[in-house]
Amino acid sequence: MRKLQFKYRLQQAPEERVKETEPPKIMSMTNEELQRWIERVSRESFGLPFRHKASFNSRLSSTGGRYFMKSHNIEINPRQLEAYGPEETEKIIKHELCHYHLHLAKRGYRHRDADFKALLAKVGGSRYCQHLPGAKARKPLPYRYKLICQQCSTEYLRKRKVNPQRYRCGKCAGPLKLAVIDEAGAKRKA
Repeated sequence: MRKLQFKYRLQQAPEERVKETEPPKIMSMTNEELQRWIERVSRESFGLPFRHKASFNSRLSSTGGRYFMKSHNIEINPRQLEAYGPEETEKIIKHELCHYHLHLAKRGYRHRDADFKALLAKVGGSRYCQHLPGAKARKPLPYRYKLICQQCSTEYLRKRKVNPQRYRCGKCAGPLKLAVIDEAGAKRKA
């Protein structure tokens, strides 16, 4: 069974907090321990049991966790736990449990639904997870094409190649002509 290592500073009594000389304890977490943790958070925060499977998925790269609607299972990114600790991971767990409980109750479980937003605020879950250190940031695609109106010379920037005969100018309804801005990007795509 794969174990996850992360640093965890144990709660100390107020008089011991003044002097911290010992290094933080290393704690390993398995999928079974994650399962118990999610079951406990579900009971304490939602008052409802979690009756499905929870596991770590190290292949998750840009998300903190995910909920599967068909199987009702939850996966958590172990790198979030390593990078930000149990407090931030518990917020991710609460986020996924909001999806879980609202979906099973046949209420609005998507990010845009009012039920989801209200329940997430009530239990103290996070709307977004933290960016992982060392993860590649997505760069926006540059504009590669330009549609130019042949009557009024209005320009429309496009990231993807389109057939100009299917479109007309929004100002004068004139015909459009396609021009390439980024030759290298257009050739890479083709």
